[in-house]
Amino acid sequence: MPRFAANLTMLFTELPFAERFAAARAAGFDAVEYLFPYDHAPEALAALLRDNDLTQVLFNLPAGDWAAGERGIAALPGREAEFRAGVDRAVAYAKALGVPRLNCLAGKVPDNDPTAAQAAWSTLVDNVRFAADRLAEAGLVLLVEFINRKDIPGFFLHSTAQVLRLMDEVDRPNVLLQYDVYHAQREEGELAATLCAHMARIGHVQIADTPGRHQPGTGEINYPFLFAELDRLGYAGHVGLEYVPAPGTLASLDWMRPYAQRA
Repeated sequence: MPRFAANLTMLFTELPFAERFAAARAAGFDAVEYLFPYDHAPEALAALLRDNDLTQVLFNLPAGDWAAGERGIAALPGREAEFRAGVDRAVAYAKALGVPRLNCLAGKVPDNDPTAAQAAWSTLVDNVRFAADRLAEAGLVLLVEFINRKDIPGFFLHSTAQVLRLMDEVDRPNVLLQYDVYHAQREEGELAATLCAHMARIGHVQIADTPGRHQPGTGEINYPFLFAELDRLGYAGHVGLEYVPAPGTLASLDWMRPYAQRA
């Protein structure tokens, strides 16, 4: 049976952020994730996790000016110092919260400029190698995620193959792929085949259905089959619920009833 982690950036948004931890616990989860912790003191977040008997499995490295539309800076030449300072800040939060893995977002790069693309790739390799080494010192895993270009045009990493190539070039054992099934389905398909071929290099799985990015069962992806595949392949991590609940969070959890263990 898969173990599910509630993504508190996407779920329970009818509540203030600090109240989502208790709501997740009450709904049956014992694990959570969310995009960024940096607007809150690490001590306050650690208390919320502890008081609600929750484990946090993931958050992202600082990703630039999110409100202005940035979606990561790891591949942006000229932002290296900002990226590397963000890595150190993320590691400090991870230690305080007991989080074992951090996700790196590459960012958006014009895809019609080969020169810019080459500079972005070189910058990304150097930054990911730096981050991997810093995280290794703390006993942490670095994840790298690709995102579909329909939702985020210009996102630099948009396929499994690109992330695997990056991992090969970076050549660090603590760098793994974050496989978001929603982004994979929108960009390339071949979900089960990809999981089967590359499970040893996948460090975290996230899910949403398509179209709409709502909960499993609202779209075209056969999630019962994929969950069975994850079990068959021996995936031992959590599955992050990074979806837009419809019509609301608690109603959106009905699809989980066949699974005796939610979290």
